[in-house]
Amino acid sequence: MASARGGTGSAGLAAVLVRGRRENAQGGAGLGMKLGRAALGLLLLAPSVVQAVEPISLGLALAGVLTGYIYPRLYCLFAECCGQKRTLSREALQKDLDNKLFGQHLAKKIILNAVFGFINNPKPKKPLTLSLHGWTGTGKNFVSKIIAENIYEGGLNSDYVHLFVATLHFPHASNITLYKDQLQLWIRGNVSACARSIFIFDEMDKMHAGLIDAIKPFLDYYDLVDGVSYQKAIFIFLSNAGAERITDVALDFWRSGKQREDIKLKDIEHALSVSVFNNKNKTESSYVAQAGLDFLDLSDPPASASQNAGIIGGFWHSSLIDRNLIDYFVPFLPLEYKHLKMCIRVEMQSRGYETNEDIVSRVAEEMTFFPKEERVFSDKGCKTVFTKLDYYYDD
Repeated sequence: MASARGGTGSAGLAAVLVRGRRENAQGGAGLGMKLGRAALGLLLLAPSVVQAVEPISLGLALAGVLTGYIYPRLYCLFAECCGQKRTLSREALQKDLDNKLFGQHLAKKIILNAVFGFINNPKPKKPLTLSLHGWTGTGKNFVSKIIAENIYEGGLNSDYVHLFVATLHFPHASNITLYKDQLQLWIRGNVSACARSIFIFDEMDKMHAGLIDAIKPFLDYYDLVDGVSYQKAIFIFLSNAGAERITDVALDFWRSGKQREDIKLKDIEHALSVSVFNNKNKTESSYVAQAGLDFLDLSDPPASASQNAGIIGGFWHSSLIDRNLIDYFVPFLPLEYKHLKMCIRVEMQSRGYETNEDIVSRVAEEMTFFPKEERVFSDKGCKTVFTKLDYYYDD
């Protein structure tokens, strides 16, 4: 998670830019391997030349060749390298999604097929671009973690996985021009060092409008941009924008007596993309969820919401959407009571506790739900169940 380590604002982003340069050594290692193969072949094919070289010089030459050829391979046995042949297992990815992500049949199917298909495509036409949408605690960050762990052994801590948080790395609207330049430099430098780089942008709905369009050339159908190919990179955007539209659909199905598993991507995707494209107010989604009101009733917002009503979110009229550069809009449905219980059981098991159904029910019942009358969906998803569980195991 290289990008999150450098501090805040322009200083933080500038600091992490330096870290990408050291990864260029990986490219040098690849060149050393090629030269090593060529030199070894020459020595094997020209014995008369070898005999004419004095033993010490020949020994030094061979040592140099073997160092350039063997050392990088030995190094990659003990440290993570971009060029490592690590096969993405469809079965392992599906198992992680099934065991760790609850109530998200649409997201599971999209992520599994999109990521596996992209990684196994030797010549993709463009980078894989995923935009994950839904309420807090529904699993967006968790899915990013699962994707990273299935591609790189270091997961989010890998040098080839880069996390940007809008409020941390891009806090000041007055610095947008600087942010754009730094963001382009960071992405260009890291993709140059490792084509299979992963970039995660969290809190997209809080990012200043227009900033994300700075990376539009990297996501388009270009073979090269300034001599660099971005076609094997992965870009993941996380946002609360569009969550109210997703909830409208889920609530309509629930009120009609239909199973949430019957919801199809076609029921949501178009309305979601339009909602995100036109989403101006970054506080709208959080206000509606926390208030537990009817999702179309914003006639009487609280003071905190009206004060921020003029703030425009990161995808508002974005060229990424307008130019169809986002491959998948991935909806994360609001979670029900039964899904919270699944989260609690998994957390108990991860802590080494035996599953106690009485505690599971008590923790789940402490959560708040919306809408006010039906109390169908958790307003915080699974995000706070883990801290609530601490209360019952504080000894």
